[in-house]
Amino acid sequence: MTMIIADTTCGLPRELLAQRGIPLIPQVVMFEEEAFHDDKELDTATFLKKLKASKTLPKTAAPEPPLYYPYFRKAQEKGESVIVVAPTAKASGTVRSAQTAAQEFPALDVRVVDTQTISCNLGSLVLFADDMAKAGESADAIVEKINEMIPRGRLYFVVDTLEYLAKGGRIGGAKRLLAELLEIKPILQMKNGQVEAFEQQRTKKRALARLADVVAEQCPGGEASRLCVIQVEAEKEAADFAAELKSRVNVPHIPIYELPPAIVVHAGPRTMGAGFFA
Repeated sequence: MTMIIADTTCGLPRELLAQRGIPLIPQVVMFEEEAFHDDKELDTATFLKKLKASKTLPKTAAPEPPLYYPYFRKAQEKGESVIVVAPTAKASGTVRSAQTAAQEFPALDVRVVDTQTISCNLGSLVLFADDMAKAGESADAIVEKINEMIPRGRLYFVVDTLEYLAKGGRIGGAKRLLAELLEIKPILQMKNGQVEAFEQQRTKKRALARLADVVAEQCPGGEASRLCVIQVEAEKEAADFAAELKSRVNVPHIPIYELPPAIVVHAGPRTMGAGFFA
């Protein structure tokens, strides 16, 4: 048997992970001198209240290596392998943290997979890996399949404001001001493990309409595409967007996931997007 370990950047509901028995490692969110783990200590709703009240942008940090120890110890006692399905190393120190933790368990078979993605596509890989593990597939087979899926991942999102990306150093302040003066709403994408510009539109409505076109063009449909929608503070809009996608892409179900605090720090409120595997 193989234990699959996730972290909160996957954005999967904690209840779902608990039902499946998948350990969830929290990211760290820091408001000045105050640090929170974003699982039980700081959910998205609580985080948003603190974010709007804070004069400074909070920072994020990777999980401390000791957070992995109890699960590594349990797997070692049961003679299991471990696969840590981790967010992109270009945006998070989680890969390095898990690798550091694994060094404390030299007899344990630990595979740390840099998925080169975040959010719902990371969540899809976690669930896929767990399905394979529960079906009795070997750690080798699971890692091989994840690595085959990684380059096929497509993740796009539209932010409501560039303020948070600018504050976090993801874009320059001048670019942010120019975009907001021109009412430009960029469509961003995960590419080669990092956030890059894809296209830009003059309004958010147009950006979401264009995003729906992109998904309809690129998503192959069917369950294997694992099409999902992401949102924060945009539940109604996300439901409408998912309904639009379902009318254009042949998928049986499109889950809608709420973005976790460690991602909202950079993307900001009212962000929406979609992920799938081509």
